[in-house]
Amino acid sequence: MAATLNEGDEVIVLAPYWVSYPEIVQLCGATAVTVACGADSGFKLTADALATAITPRTRWLILNSPSNPTGAVYSREDLQALAEALLAHPQVLVLSDDIYEHLIFDGLEFFTLAQVEPRLRERVLTMNGVSKAYAMTGWRIGFGTGPGWLIEAMEKLQGQQTSGACTISQHAALAALTGPQDFIAQSRVAFQRRRGAVVELLNQAPGLHCQIPQGAFYAFASCEGLRGKTTAAGQRLASDEDVVNALLDEAGVATVHGSAFGLGPYIRIAYALDDASLQRACEAIQQFCRTLSD
Repeated sequence: MAATLNEGDEVIVLAPYWVSYPEIVQLCGATAVTVACGADSGFKLTADALATAITPRTRWLILNSPSNPTGAVYSREDLQALAEALLAHPQVLVLSDDIYEHLIFDGLEFFTLAQVEPRLRERVLTMNGVSKAYAMTGWRIGFGTGPGWLIEAMEKLQGQQTSGACTISQHAALAALTGPQDFIAQSRVAFQRRRGAVVELLNQAPGLHCQIPQGAFYAFASCEGLRGKTTAAGQRLASDEDVVNALLDEAGVATVHGSAFGLGPYIRIAYALDDASLQRACEAIQQFCRTLSD
């Protein structure tokens, strides 16, 4: 973003979004144009919504699949429809955030935009890293591929800002990417099991409704049914932020409110945790919901 954006440029950000996206855009002096992608569309952008959002000032579209916070996954057909809309607007670049590539469930296949539509390859920056699939968040290693002019501009900027990633992290990432990969499939099975358990338990909680996420390791549950109620400690729940604060204070469960990701009223639950802890957390959420009063 810093290598390409100027004052007055616009970046299309899909809500719910990872919280850093709009802040990065604003930090670079541009405007984040938020497009709401609700439950009716499976929390995914449609070609019609994309075409409506693009203006002569649009410089980037940020696309994240599988998604944080919803776990939504774009199919080949989804991406092809978006590609057709993008082909009509050659000034728009696309950041494809593929960081959860290996965490897709139910036998679904992963696709990325530059793969689906080669005619867009010179306009797509495909980003990935070792943080999620390889559980190496603290090593701070990401990588990307895209048009040469963009990569060169990014390298120049990074060289003046951070000088590059530390060599220890680089060697660790190389070992992860070139070493045995069988544990990824094992992790995927565990995450899918946890997803099923968490979604089932959340849907048993009065006032919560959770769609089945297709990827990543988050459940994004609607808490519309909790708004307007009062907790056992006397707190009135007027918003999803009130819900997550009350869950933390009264049930000891840490979640994130959907409004932080640009779409409420939802709560995000991360299930990158052991089964027993997830069971206890979801049971605590259920008990919290059962004790609410009108």
